Amino acid sequence: MYQRSEYKLIKSRLEEPRRFIQVVMGPRQIGKSTVVKQVVQDIAEPYQFFSADNIPASNSNWLSNCWSAARSLMTNQGLDSMIIIIDEIQKIANWSEAVKKEWDDDSFHNRNIKLLLLGSSRVLLEKGLADSLAGRYEEIRMSHWSFPEMRDCFGFSLDEYLFYGGYPGAAPLINDPDRFEQYIQSAIIDASINKDILMNTPISKPALLRQTFELGAAYSGSLLSLTKMLGALQDAGNTSTIAGYLNVLGDSGLLSGLQKFSIDLARRKASIPKLQVYNNALKTIYEPLTLKDAVMNRKAWGHIAESGIGAFILNEAFKKRIEVFYWRDRNNEVDFVLRKKNSVVAIEIKSNAEKKTEGLDKFKEMFNPKEAFIVGDGGLKTSDFLEMDLRALF
Repeated sequence: MYQRSEYKLIKSRLEEPRRFIQVVMGPRQIGKSTVVKQVVQDIAEPYQFFSADNIPASNSNWLSNCWSAARSLMTNQGLDSMIIIIDEIQKIANWSEAVKKEWDDDSFHNRNIKLLLLGSSRVLLEKGLADSLAGRYEEIRMSHWSFPEMRDCFGFSLDEYLFYGGYPGAAPLINDPDRFEQYIQSAIIDASINKDILMNTPISKPALLRQTFELGAAYSGSLLSLTKMLGALQDAGNTSTIAGYLNVLGDSGLLSGLQKFSIDLARRKASIPKLQVYNNALKTIYEPLTLKDAVMNRKAWGHIAESGIGAFILNEAFKKRIEVFYWRDRNNEVDFVLRKKNSVVAIEIKSNAEKKTEGLDKFKEMFNPKEAFIVGDGGLKTSDFLEMDLRALF
């Protein structure tokens, strides 16, 4: 079975002496549970796996029962150690306080119980970790599958990756468009919105949230003002509501509204968002074209390719803790601006010969970035860029 790069990291953390809670976070259907199961099957340590996915949020005793079961097994079998794995931990109300209580109790009584938590709602996980578990945990961030992973595991070509994205569960379905679309709609979009967002976040207009996602995904890679988005949506709302929904969709690994790069924080907050999906399958299921037709349509393929490259950038940024923006000044534009600490990198995606790149020169003149380059025609090959570790740019 194919092993993602996180396999080695998770394995090494669980083989260490008990020190920190390990938290694996990332969006739905990217293989978090699979890689953890691969790890625990390959290390010589007993474990108990629990999933909160279908447990009522109000069942606050469920977590305590998980620990009771693990401790009882340790006692009855005379085990020296145990690993407790809890999937979709954020589904349980006040989970962080319950985890803190059990973890601290194990520490006080010198029980060698290691803890691995998995979750698909980044904002709920990070809020709980910050509120109750400060100093007790380490994050392991997982993202959508990269081009090298989809190529090596499923034989994807570059064009297939840019069009179908990086969902491993959908890979065997690409030759059946109806099944592929149904999988993305039900297993990814519906599950993320209905389970990860609506069940855990106060949303006043669920229909508007869904429309915001669908419109944003269709326009991935493009600038679209909140006012124009509002005018295109059927359910009445306001721009603040749309902006809030974009933040929620971003925290769930679906759709981001990138802000304009600016030294002035106020201007950045007031900027028109650049819409960008985290996985290009979320965009192309709303395309009327097949892969073959899209490749033959130069303009349509340019938009798809730019969105696919942007998805790679967003995922790398999430894993490597890099900020992502776009930049625009009148007619000058840079597709992506990356920032880590005080270093800035500018990236322009050139998907066809007609696209102008003067904005990159203007950006270099104004901001003196550490790196500034083109991906695509006349620049770095797209396939080479999609294999890059973006940390090497800083």
